[in-house]
Amino acid sequence: MARIFITGSADGLGELSAKSLMTQGHKVVLHARNAERGREAIKRNPEAECVLTADLSSIEETKMLAGEVNKFGAFDAVIHNAGVYRASGKDIFTVNTLAPYILTSLIKKPKRLIYLTSGLHLHGHLKPEAFKTDISYITYSDSKLHVMMLCLAAARKWRDVFSNAVNPGWVPTKMGGRGAPDNLQKGYETQVWLAVSNEEKVKVSGRYFFHQNEKYHNPEADDILLQERFLSLCREVTGISFPE
Repeated sequence: MARIFITGSADGLGELSAKSLMTQGHKVVLHARNAERGREAIKRNPEAECVLTADLSSIEETKMLAGEVNKFGAFDAVIHNAGVYRASGKDIFTVNTLAPYILTSLIKKPKRLIYLTSGLHLHGHLKPEAFKTDISYITYSDSKLHVMMLCLAAARKWRDVFSNAVNPGWVPTKMGGRGAPDNLQKGYETQVWLAVSNEEKVKVSGRYFFHQNEKYHNPEADDILLQERFLSLCREVTGISFPE
């Protein structure tokens, strides 16, 4: 039995992942944006260990969330599922880029890290100048490239952690819209599989998966100098250093 923390698990893919894991007998700590959503999530999922609340568009609340997570000790897996799509440039940057950076840096190292990115990361770029001047230039695609870079940096620096990224596909959730063409079940199965499976196929790091298969990712994410630049920019914005 594993213990897993999942960001953005009050609904959508995060909640579906949590339900699947709990059905398998694992302990899951949920996360919701606010207390009301948290109450609704725990009402629907009473078998969850608990629900933690924090608005990831707030750097301070994200820092406090890391402290709450650490009260449980080290988790077996952390799934960085939370993300926004139809949102302001500020929220896209803070929720999609900075929140996973802060939580990765401050939460005690789990055995496995799973980051939800997107096929749109293939069209993203780092844009270092935008971090300091105008974050409205950072697009959703850019933010999902940032997630990929964070995943690969963690894989490179933390050899004792399996750190991988998942493209869940364009699935019919509130975020994806009812007309989204991809399979909803396959949208959450890969992150569940990476979190708890004992198959040799998942005991890897620095990979990008779609429907349980490794796929080609944006080569910009592999550039170690760009990874280090990204981590440095995040440190300057948040005041938090990535632990070596």
